[in-house]
Amino acid sequence: MIDVITTDGQAIGDVAAYMAGAGRLNPGSMRPWIGKDGVPYVTVYTGGDVKDHKSYKNMQVNAATLRRDEWKYLDEAVLKVSETRLNGVADLIANGLTYDLGNAMGTTVLEWHDLQGDMEADMTMDGVSRARGNRPVYQTNYLPIPIIHVDYEINARVLEASRSLGNPLDTTSAERAARAVSEKLETMLFTDAEYAWGTKDDRDRNKIYSYLNYPDINSVTLAANWDAAGKTAAQILADVISMKQASIDAKHYGPWMLYIPTSYETVLDEDYNATTSGTTIRERILKIDGIKGIKVVDTLTADNVLLVQMTSDVVRLVRGLPVQNVQWQTEGKFITKYKVMTIQVPQIRSDADGNCGIVLLAA
Repeated sequence: MIDVITTDGQAIGDVAAYMAGAGRLNPGSMRPWIGKDGVPYVTVYTGGDVKDHKSYKNMQVNAATLRRDEWKYLDEAVLKVSETRLNGVADLIANGLTYDLGNAMGTTVLEWHDLQGDMEADMTMDGVSRARGNRPVYQTNYLPIPIIHVDYEINARVLEASRSLGNPLDTTSAERAARAVSEKLETMLFTDAEYAWGTKDDRDRNKIYSYLNYPDINSVTLAANWDAAGKTAAQILADVISMKQASIDAKHYGPWMLYIPTSYETVLDEDYNATTSGTTIRERILKIDGIKGIKVVDTLTADNVLLVQMTSDVVRLVRGLPVQNVQWQTEGKFITKYKVMTIQVPQIRSDADGNCGIVLLAA
């Protein structure tokens, strides 16, 4: 599920409706726990260093279902799943290509600008002469900031059986929910899915785009698939060099990450020169200046290869709320519903002249 609140107050989805009705959404208040004294509490952030326990306060509430250790089991399951083979989002974080929102719950769109028109320097001997008045033109764009979430439930009888037998809480549902949320984020980068909101302009900037469908990406024609019979290692290398040149032509000079579909993973493990073993096709590609890595993306459509410049003016991950568990609602005394949710969205960018640091190799 992807929810959003529009700037006119319209709520789309149950989480958005809750936010609109309550005026805000505080994840801390949605994680009630039972203390050793049997009293239900929530832990709320009071300000200061988020890593300092003194910045948090326990407050008594009316009801809770899980003990504190049981919340820890669920959280550990979510983190474990979100760190599995989902290379695209992980690369953005590892390369520092992130933008953190100050108030994610209160931010429905991110306003950003691109620049059109170059400023030129004058050259004089005295430096006194007034330079020409150069004024760049800024274009305003809006990126929707949705909430991504998956629901699951814990039966009260199952929970009580776990406690009475002294067994750890079964976290299978939480793991599957976290996996679905993480895969949704990866899908937003590597499939042709898009998420539209708001008013369109002539370049249709007010959308969440992927690497595949961003309007300004550079395209290189794939003459023959890399796993096709007769496709040589030298031809694969030539394809990658052509992609690099397309990026340079678009005024983007690296460093780049090369993303390949699953079907090409073992192709790159073959020897570059069949008569002289010792160097694989993968190793030869990595010798191209500026290529910092090759990653396999399981969600990337077959026979599509991407070259992405890893700089914040090309792509960044807008982060508001990390992947986490919250208690959502209770149905009677027997079933408690939970959500794994996050506020994160990839933002693909180019300059106002349409120059982009993403190259797609496809037939």
